[in-house]
Amino acid sequence: MNESLIIAESVSKRYLHRRTGPSSGREVPLALRDVSFSVGPGEMLGVVGANGAGKSTLLRLLGGIGRPSSGSIRTRGRVGALLDLGGGFLGDLSGRENAMLAGVVAGLLRREMLERLGEIVAFAELEDFIDEPVRTYSTGMMMRLAFAVAVHTDPAILLVDEFLSVGDLAFQAKCHARITALRRAGCAIVMVSHGMDQVRRLCDRALWLKQGEVAAFGSAEVVAGLYETEMHEETLRRTPDGPARPLGGDLALVPRENRFGTFEMEIDSVQLQPGRIVRSGGPMAVDISYHARSRVAAPVFVVSITREDGTLCLDTNTQLARVEVPACEGRGGIRFILDRLDLAAGSYFLDVGVFEGTWKHAYDYHWHAHPFTVEGAPEQKGLLAPPCRWQLGA
Repeated sequence: MNESLIIAESVSKRYLHRRTGPSSGREVPLALRDVSFSVGPGEMLGVVGANGAGKSTLLRLLGGIGRPSSGSIRTRGRVGALLDLGGGFLGDLSGRENAMLAGVVAGLLRREMLERLGEIVAFAELEDFIDEPVRTYSTGMMMRLAFAVAVHTDPAILLVDEFLSVGDLAFQAKCHARITALRRAGCAIVMVSHGMDQVRRLCDRALWLKQGEVAAFGSAEVVAGLYETEMHEETLRRTPDGPARPLGGDLALVPRENRFGTFEMEIDSVQLQPGRIVRSGGPMAVDISYHARSRVAAPVFVVSITREDGTLCLDTNTQLARVEVPACEGRGGIRFILDRLDLAAGSYFLDVGVFEGTWKHAYDYHWHAHPFTVEGAPEQKGLLAPPCRWQLGA
C-alpha cells in the first residue's frame, strides 16, 4: 500500500483564453506537462523554477483549485493551503473574524476554532490588533495571521508559497520551529521557493519545473545545485568583461569575480543606514541606486546578509515581499528597511542585486562586496539576538 499523502501522476494543465464574441476560445501552451511525483508523511518537497514555469499552477491544483486537463492528483487528509498569504481575508472584518472564517473554511468546527483562537493570536503576535479591521493591517500583519491560522488547523498536507519570508528574524525562527513540529507529526509539505539555500536546508527532495515540464526531480541538494548552476552559467555567459569599479567604503567590484550580470540595469551605489557599523536590535536600511539604460520591465531586487563564515542569515527580494516594482528606465532608487536587526555581534556581508523578472539571469549582482559590522548583544551566542530576558522564581 502506498503511504504517500500526495500522489501526482502525469499531471498536465492547459488554460483556455476566451475571446468576446462567438469564438469558443483558443488553446494556449500547456502550463504543466506530464508532471509526476509523490510526497510522504513528514516529507518536505521544494518546488523551484523561474516565474511562469508552472509552480503556482501546480500548487493550486494540489490545493483543489481547478482540475488537471489530464493525469490525476490524489491527496489524503486535510489540506492547509497558503497560496497567497492574507489574500483571502475580508478587509472590513476584524482579524478575529477572519481567523474564525479561515479556520472553518479549512474544515474545523466553530467550537474547535474558538478553542484555538487564543493560541493563534499569540503565535501571530497580534493581541493588540486582533479586533481591528484587517484593512488596517500591514501586509506583514496579514501574513502572520494567515500563517498562524494555517499551521493551527492540524493539516495533513501543507501547501506554502514562500512562507518563511513572513515577519522579522525572530518570527521566522518561530515559523521554522512550527514547521518542524508539523513534520514530526507526519504533515506532508510542498513549498514553492526561489531561495536555494532555503530548499537545501528545509527540503528532503525538490522538483524543478521549466516551462511546465520536470527538468529535475530528486534530492534537494542535487536539484538546487542544478538549478543554481543553470542560472549562474546563464548570468556568467551574459556578463561582459570590464574594469574593476571602486565603491567608497566597499570592496572593488570586479566583473566575473564579485560582480555578475548583463548590466542592462546597473546598481550605481549601495548605502547602509546608519552606516557600516550597526547596533544589534537597532534599525538598518539599505539604499540602492540604479541606472537602467533602457526600459526594464518588472525587475526583482534582492538583498541578502551572510555571516563572515558563510552562514546565510537573511535572503529576501521584492518578489517574495509581494512588492510590484514598475518598469524602470533611467536613474532611480529603492530602499530596503529592517525595523530590527536581531543579529548577534560579528562581521557580515551584504549582497545586493537586481534580476530579470523571471529569474533567468541577473542584471547586476554584487557578491560579498559590501561588508558591515554588528555590535552589541555580548550576552548571547549564535546567529540570532532577539529581545529576551531571564526571570527568577518563575
